[in-house]
Formats: sequence, structure tokens, C-alpha cells
Amino acid sequence: MIERTLQDVVTPVATSDGAGVRLARSIATERLDHLDPFFLFDHFGSENQDDYLAGFPLHPHRGIETITYMLDGSVAHRDSLGNAGVIGAGDVQWMTAGSGILHEEMPKVGPRRLDGFQIWVNLPAKLKMTRPRYQDVPSSRIPEVVRPDGARVRVVAGEVDGVPGAVREIFAGPTYLDVTLPAGRTFEQPVPRGHTALLYLFQGEVTVGGGAPGRGEAVRATRLAILKDGDVVRAHAGAGPARFLLLSAQPLGEPYARWGPFVMNTREEIQQALQELRDGTFVRAP
Repeated sequence: MIERTLQDVVTPVATSDGAGVRLARSIATERLDHLDPFFLFDHFGSENQDDYLAGFPLHPHRGIETITYMLDGSVAHRDSLGNAGVIGAGDVQWMTAGSGILHEEMPKVGPRRLDGFQIWVNLPAKLKMTRPRYQDVPSSRIPEVVRPDGARVRVVAGEVDGVPGAVREIFAGPTYLDVTLPAGRTFEQPVPRGHTALLYLFQGEVTVGGGAPGRGEAVRATRLAILKDGDVVRAHAGAGPARFLLLSAQPLGEPYARWGPFVMNTREEIQQALQELRDGTFVRAP
């Protein structure tokens, strides 16, 4: 079993998106365009409603899957498939844009801060134009594994200790874990060799790799750690508790073309999507 060690540590870039939502972006920046198959990693969060209330008005997607995971607050959503609702703390929204979908996400003002993540996962060429699909998973359906040492793992996708995640049937075979680690404890999780693996630390400090607690390289919140190849991830919390997302997925190794909310394989396919938006044929009939 080869332990994954640190390849790089990325500091998120402050930016805004949608109609002016302020957020911290780790993937889709000048420093880091993508990590196959991940094409976006955003962390949004604020106690100031002016930072997020403008939201993300109706906009298109094609060629990707988008995952929104809420830590706190709530977001109202609707799309061209007829789905509508509100996702709140602990909920996840996993949308396969496929051939094309129009989508709106509007944060709601509440008594607590807004806090969450959005990630884009690329689709292979053979599934770029597949039928759009939507999975809205409430917090109550996301299993939580509690280990004897007190580590708590919410299994959004993938598998932990034989417990499968709530989101399934995703092409890239992703793992999406929300890990809360007590002070001084070690979290260990197998990850398939060859898969891209990321650890996003948003509370506390951990060491990664090193073969034993405290001997690895330190990662402090709020940072994105890119992991080298291997079979297992080990993260050790220091003097205080830590919380992080562990993500992994199978890279596609295909050519890509990105434009705004589209990720396709060629510039011609991007131009086709833009033309369909102009002539009103972007969203296909069921």
C-alpha cells in the first residue's frame, strides 16, 4: 500500500461569480485551470448577505456534472427539467448537465451564515450529450460513519468502511467525503491508484503522508492539497480538531475546451452550444 503524499498546496483565490456572489476559488484560476476530471472548486461562505444574496440567476451548463454541498444556510433552486426546491445544511445537489440544462441557484437570507461548496466534474466525450439528470439528496439520506476514535465521515459518494455513499451511478467513480477529525487522530482511506485525489481543509490543521502521525507535511485551513498517486490517504490532526473534504475521481485523459459554464472536447462544440443558446434550441426535449 503506497501512501499518497503532497504534490502541491493551493491557496484559494478571492473572486465573484453569478450576479456578484463572493467566493474562494481553488480550481479554475490562472494558477490551476483544472485537475482532470475536476474543472471547478468553489467555497462560498459569509455572514454578510450582501456577499451572496444576488445569487446565480438562470444560466446554462453542458458537458459536466455539478455538485453543490451545503454546510450551512440554504439555497433555492430551479431548472429547465422542472426541478425546484431548497437545499439546506448538510444537503447535496448533484446535477448531470449532459446535453444541456438551464439552472438557477438563489441563496436565501437566514439566521445563520451561508456556507458551502460547488464542484464541477467533467464528463467523457461519449456522455457529453447524454440526457440531463438531477439528484437532490437531503442530509438525512447521507450516511455518516463514526469510527471508534471519534472520527466522523459523511459519505456523499464513494464508500467508507463498507458503507456506500448517497450519490451513485456517476461515471468518474468519485469519492466525496466530509471528514471531521478529533485532535490527535488519524484518518485513513483507500483511494484507487491512478485517480486524482484532493483534500480541501477548511477547519484546523493536518499533516498528510509521512508514514506516521506528525511526520507528514502540514496543511492549514483554508487550503486545497493536491495528492500524489498511491493507494491510501492518511491525514493526522494536530493539537486541535480538523475538518476537510476528501475528493477523488477517475481522470478522463481527453482533450477539452472550456467556455464559461460549458466543458466540451473541441472549440467547435463550444460554438455549437453558443449557437443553440442564441436560436433557442439549447435545451432538448425529453
